[in-house]
Amino acid sequence: MGVLRDKNTGTWSVQVCFADWQGNRQRKHKRGFGTKREAQAWEREFLLQKSDDLDMAFDRFCEVYKEDRKPRLRASTWETKEHMLRTKVIPYFGNTPICDIDAKAVIRWQNKMIDSCGKNGEKYSPTYLKAIHNQLTAVFTHATKFYGLKVNPASRAGSMGKKNADEMKFWTRDEYACFARSVIEDPRLYYPFEVLYWCGLRLGEMLALTHGDIDFAKKTIRVNKSLQRIGGKDIIGDPKTTKSKRIVTMPDNLCVELKQYMALIYNAKPEDRLFHVSKSNLNTQIKKHADLAGIKQIRVHDLRHSHISLLIELGFSPVAIAPRVGHESIEITLRYAHLFPTRQQEMAAKLSSQMSEDCYE
Repeated sequence: MGVLRDKNTGTWSVQVCFADWQGNRQRKHKRGFGTKREAQAWEREFLLQKSDDLDMAFDRFCEVYKEDRKPRLRASTWETKEHMLRTKVIPYFGNTPICDIDAKAVIRWQNKMIDSCGKNGEKYSPTYLKAIHNQLTAVFTHATKFYGLKVNPASRAGSMGKKNADEMKFWTRDEYACFARSVIEDPRLYYPFEVLYWCGLRLGEMLALTHGDIDFAKKTIRVNKSLQRIGGKDIIGDPKTTKSKRIVTMPDNLCVELKQYMALIYNAKPEDRLFHVSKSNLNTQIKKHADLAGIKQIRVHDLRHSHISLLIELGFSPVAIAPRVGHESIEITLRYAHLFPTRQQEMAAKLSSQMSEDCYE
């Protein structure tokens, strides 16, 4: 063991023994050094690094990460996280020892992701790139916090993509009215879409609603659970955040509509689900009826954006909107403020009016 010279090539090599993260003895052989000094310098750096570092293969550590983190996360959250790791991260880093992955390796992976395309043939969006990078960062953060990894290379490399999309799609009141007229003939679709648009519920929250969640006397909807499709099964669990549990007051017309809808359901129990429709079906139908109505395409989740944008247009503040839609903080609600740039013009007009009424003489 130690620094050796290859008589055939004239280069130097290093053989070292070290204990891995489990305490097992391992051997490392590094060849190709031009001088003995270079070989000795590499040996010193390697042993210093291995003295208290994590030598597990990246894919194996992801299994450890799964055991540690999965029980603490919502099933749907873990499913999304695991999918990104399995399809975008692990295939690249694979069996590379996690302690050998440096910032340069992360940057090369980032560049590969930036140049890659999804199944639709289009490059990944900036928000998706950001989400992928967050998963890699989370794995390395876990390794540094709990398993002795010295450096988080994903943090050193810096992020990619961006947190928020440049454009947030939504329907105006008139656009939604066109859509509603197209879908009104099918009550299985019409009423769920009405709840999504007029109450701003998340899709999983709407799908988890039961008959007992509707209070016609108070004209309210109770939101205290969420439905997710995981492993081919419908799983009902807690909503996204603590503040997602809330009571939402319905507009009068929606209250009348739901009363009519629920009257059509025979012998329903309070614990029975209110709507028996799937997320995939709603996604298919919103595209179909948007085309039939001659309006732009949006996602089902964008109905929530549409509800919030309508409240902003009606003049409600982020402080008032956040509790209704279950935002964890008003900072989230403030992201929607850019949707109505004409507000600036209205403000300026009102300020002009005030200035004209004042006298500076």
